[in-house]
Amino acid sequence: MKTAALEKHIDALRAGDARAFDAVYEQTNRTVYFAVLYIVRDKMYAEDILQETYVRALRSLDSYTPGTNFTAWLARIGKNLALNHVKRAKREVFTDFQEDTYKYGTQETQLPYLFDLAAKILSEDEYEILMLCQVAGYKRREVAQMLQLPVGTVTWKNNEALKKLKKELSKEGEE
Repeated sequence: MKTAALEKHIDALRAGDARAFDAVYEQTNRTVYFAVLYIVRDKMYAEDILQETYVRALRSLDSYTPGTNFTAWLARIGKNLALNHVKRAKREVFTDFQEDTYKYGTQETQLPYLFDLAAKILSEDEYEILMLCQVAGYKRREVAQMLQLPVGTVTWKNNEALKKLKKELSKEGEE
């Protein structure tokens, strides 16, 4: 159902209807955001890359093959931009010697520890499923449809990710 509606909005975008972008963005932004966040691990940069992803996607909308997974196509653009960002960041030399202040900026020093921990210990697909189910608030069947996976797989990976986080947090609590 959602896929057909999304394809309809994409066709409208191709035809020049700029209003269709809002619907496309609403249906795809969370998946793309969490895919990018997994790579860059910084909310501020993830938001910037998310914006750049949609700009690039609109420019190259003709290269999208109708009937395929548009959300996955967008996520791939976002992931590529995120990987380029990480490569550039590795070459930079930071002059601010306070730990993590250069990374998160003054307002972002309170980035939730749980997100960082999840990104460190979970696989990319577990992280993405966990963020979509637990943080973004999607139902497992919606996530399954977005990622084109069986609902049982999404449920299993979500539960496994939660178990891994719980185990890691209990280990740290013992120390």
